[in-house]
Amino acid sequence: MNSTTNTLSLKVIFRDFKEITKAGLAISVLFSSIAGYLLGFDESHPFSWTTLIMLIIGGYCMVGASNAFNQVIEKDLDALMDRTKNRPVPAGRMSPNIALFVASLLTIIGLILLYLINPKTAMFGAISIFLYTSAYTPLKTVTPLSVFVGAIPGAIPFMLGWVAATGNFGIEAGTLFMIQFFWQFPHFWAIGWFLYEDYEKAGFFMLPTGQKDTKTATQIILYTLWLIVASLLPCLGFTGQFFISPIAAVLVFLLGLWMLIYAFKLYKQRTPKAARVLMLVSVSYITLLQIIYITDKFLR
Repeated sequence: MNSTTNTLSLKVIFRDFKEITKAGLAISVLFSSIAGYLLGFDESHPFSWTTLIMLIIGGYCMVGASNAFNQVIEKDLDALMDRTKNRPVPAGRMSPNIALFVASLLTIIGLILLYLINPKTAMFGAISIFLYTSAYTPLKTVTPLSVFVGAIPGAIPFMLGWVAATGNFGIEAGTLFMIQFFWQFPHFWAIGWFLYEDYEKAGFFMLPTGQKDTKTATQIILYTLWLIVASLLPCLGFTGQFFISPIAAVLVFLLGLWMLIYAFKLYKQRTPKAARVLMLVSVSYITLLQIIYITDKFLR
């Protein structure tokens, strides 16, 4: 009986840890960092399993800490929304103090591991967690510009991998940052659209105009266009050691058109379903884009 109880307790603890660190989101973010690392290493900066493992564990700790801090800060607001009310803190399964301890411990472990890779990687990791918890989170109930602020830490993981591989922040890492920065807007505005009513309960301002209207849909299209342009920059020869072949550029362009089609569908239909589909397409877009970049590097 005690053995069964202990097993159930461990399962609950593990489940709550996954929820407070948002394991699914953290893993998708880590994929971006791994992609950046695979794009960054070369003969001058050889591949290292040790570095990659530290990047994976340290990166998960940093993303998990950001999410845990966020859930402590927003515990009362999370309790108002259907999609978040069952999280460990608002549901009462974990005390705010325990959640704060977990977040702090993850921050320390994450920063140490990233610093062991190189100081710049740790610096960008620290900037990411600071902006997410100290700027983006409190601004969500104040202004739609919170999405702009949140796009900065959200865009760091892709270029963090490059910095981990090379120890340098230059045009290459800056390009990776810009690509994921522009991607954030159609992605999160799509989420803000189909979860509009739920966000409204907590007073979150996620859409650029505050409404599910034509102006918001237009901005989603415009930022998708900027994303396509940014994604194609590596084929123009202006991005240093980060470049792609003409064939990869065609694939990237077609991928961008695919996402743009669904942005126009949202503009035309203006429904939660169209927004949800665009969100799913955007997730597929950024994943496939990174796969194209990596595959192109190894096949050239």
